Amino acid sequence: MQYRRISADCHLDLPWLPPELFVENASRELKDRMPFVEDGPEGRKWTTKSGTFMGIPGAVGSVGAPFVPGQNYRVDKMAETGLYDAGKRGERRPGDPHLRIKEMEKDGVDAEIIFGILGVVSRLEDHEAANECLRIYNDFLKEFCSHYPERQLGLACLPYGDVEEAAKEVYRVAKLGLRGLELSCSWDMEPMWHPMWEPLWKAVNDVQLPLHFHTFPAIPQKVRLQQQGKVRRMAQFTSVAGFQMNLINIIAAVIGAGVLERYPNIRLGFGESGIGWLPYALDRMDFEFEDRFRDLMKLKPSEYWRRQCKATFQFDRIGPKLIEEMGVETLMWGSDYPHPDGVWPESTKYIEEQFAGLPADTIHKITCENAAKFYGFTN
Repeated sequence: MQYRRISADCHLDLPWLPPELFVENASRELKDRMPFVEDGPEGRKWTTKSGTFMGIPGAVGSVGAPFVPGQNYRVDKMAETGLYDAGKRGERRPGDPHLRIKEMEKDGVDAEIIFGILGVVSRLEDHEAANECLRIYNDFLKEFCSHYPERQLGLACLPYGDVEEAAKEVYRVAKLGLRGLELSCSWDMEPMWHPMWEPLWKAVNDVQLPLHFHTFPAIPQKVRLQQQGKVRRMAQFTSVAGFQMNLINIIAAVIGAGVLERYPNIRLGFGESGIGWLPYALDRMDFEFEDRFRDLMKLKPSEYWRRQCKATFQFDRIGPKLIEEMGVETLMWGSDYPHPDGVWPESTKYIEEQFAGLPADTIHKITCENAAKFYGFTN
């Protein structure tokens, strides 16, 4: 098909999944530890038998938060389309491939990359159960993306907390036919410069599917939820103001550990990373490399970045002014549908505002061509 706009960062979250998905498909010994939907005094909710609240079906963002009119402009704009009212009725627009296509068309998006449920299943605080959820989700995702393979590309979620299991899942989902991978970022993971990650790097290199890291909050969710009232709002502001820049810990670690040098076929995507901060980060890494770390790798860090990495963003006033510092070929726009930080269904408005004055071919590369090449969408 002819692609005019590709969103390289969209989501399929737990609140929009079939309520029986995990319990029905879990192994017998893990069924009692799976999330499920139950009715309660305040309505339906995703929960577990241990009482972990995991969100409201058909509600806001990855955590299924209640819709509060007037609190968030972009959420209000999504609500105007009837998204959350439909969710209350059990109509899962983001979680139904056919309804989702209609949502894409409202926004002028021809194809999209779909990130998954890594963040929310971490709230189980049960690695074995969480990894079972991810296996079930990946199987579901294969079927989900089979209806419109030229338009919907889902990223398989890799197990957390066990590198060997993550490597096994890489090989399994590659055989399933999924076309991308996603690994969790967190505060309690081993740093990515550690040699323990080598089995994962080898697996990703073997299957040659792009591996993704998505941004994660600057403050752990558990810490935020312990606060009340305005203090919680202040903590949330702190988190969202700086969360994208946490990815320097992943970028510098992977490059500094020589991963991209040893495995030149590995391709990395950084979801919702923003780009305005990247020129400084790349320049800083290059400076330190040339000053005292030339023994670690052959090329400058920025050269590995340009050769093997991509960053996505939805709205960034600074980044478009610094494109040459990052390389236009490394940048991919995304709507972030259906998250509160996203620009759906007003993507055209935000694209025109942030790219005003840029050449048309540059805008096309960022909003379509780069993603088409990275993910193998062909006209």
